[in-house]
Amino acid sequence: MNAHEIDYVIRGEEIQCVEVQLDPGESVLAEAGSFMMMDPEITMETIFGDASGSRSGLMGKLMGAGKRLLTGESLFMTVFTHSGAYGRKSVTFAAPYPGKIIPLDLKQYGGKIICQKDSFLCAAKGVSIGIEFQRKLGAGFFGGEGFIMQKMEGDGLSFVHSGGYVLERVLQPGETIKLDTGCLVAMTSSVDYDIEMVKGVKSMLFGGEGLFFATLRGPGTVWVQSLPFSRMADRILSAARGSGRKEEGSILGGLGNLLDGR
Repeated sequence: MNAHEIDYVIRGEEIQCVEVQLDPGESVLAEAGSFMMMDPEITMETIFGDASGSRSGLMGKLMGAGKRLLTGESLFMTVFTHSGAYGRKSVTFAAPYPGKIIPLDLKQYGGKIICQKDSFLCAAKGVSIGIEFQRKLGAGFFGGEGFIMQKMEGDGLSFVHSGGYVLERVLQPGETIKLDTGCLVAMTSSVDYDIEMVKGVKSMLFGGEGLFFATLRGPGTVWVQSLPFSRMADRILSAARGSGRKEEGSILGGLGNLLDGR
C-alpha cells in the first residue's frame, strides 16, 4: 500500500511541533497523546492497531495491537483525515519533551527504519508501525532498549522525536561508532547493532557512564540524541531528592543550601 503524500512544517526550537498539511482525502496517523491542534475540516478517528491498512480481519488487527503493546505503546492510534472538499488543511502534533523532531522519508532509506520504542510521533497513512526483535542476546539484555524496538515500514513520511540535539551520522561499510546505550534514536536496517562492555575495572565502577556501549557498524545511517529522556529524568529526580533532604531538618541543611547558591 502506497502511503499518502503529505507535506509538513516543523516549528519551534527547543520544544518542537510538526504541522502536517493535508489535501482532501489525505490522512496522517499519530501516537496517542501527541495531538496539539487542527483545522475544522480535519476529522479524528481512533483505530485499533497501527492503522496502516496492511492487516485485515480481526486476527490481523489483534496481532498488530499486541505488537504495539509489547513496545509499551497504546493499543490504539489516531487517524486524522482531511474530510473537506477543497483546500489544504493542517493538523499539528507536539513532541512530549524538549528536543528535536526528525522527518524521515522511508523511500530514501530502503523502506524501513528501526527506532527506540518511545520515539515514534506520527506518519503518513500507509506507513506500518511494528516491532523489531534484537537477534543478539547481549544487545537484548544490556543494550538499553531490550529485545524489542520499533520499526517503521513503507514508502511515506514518518516523524520521530528525540531529546536535546540530534546528530545524523552516515556510516561507511565496516565503519563503527560507540554510543551510550540510551543515545540511539533510530537507524537504518542495514546497520549492525551490538553491545560492548566497558574495559577496565575503574571505568566500570567509577566512570559514571554505565557498563556497556552500543556498537553500531555500517553501512547505514544512525540518528543520535544528546539528551535521552531517561538521563534527564534521573537528573530531575536526583535534584528533587537532594532538595528534599536539605529541607528535612538535616544539620548540614543550611550549609548545603549555601553551597547550592540558595
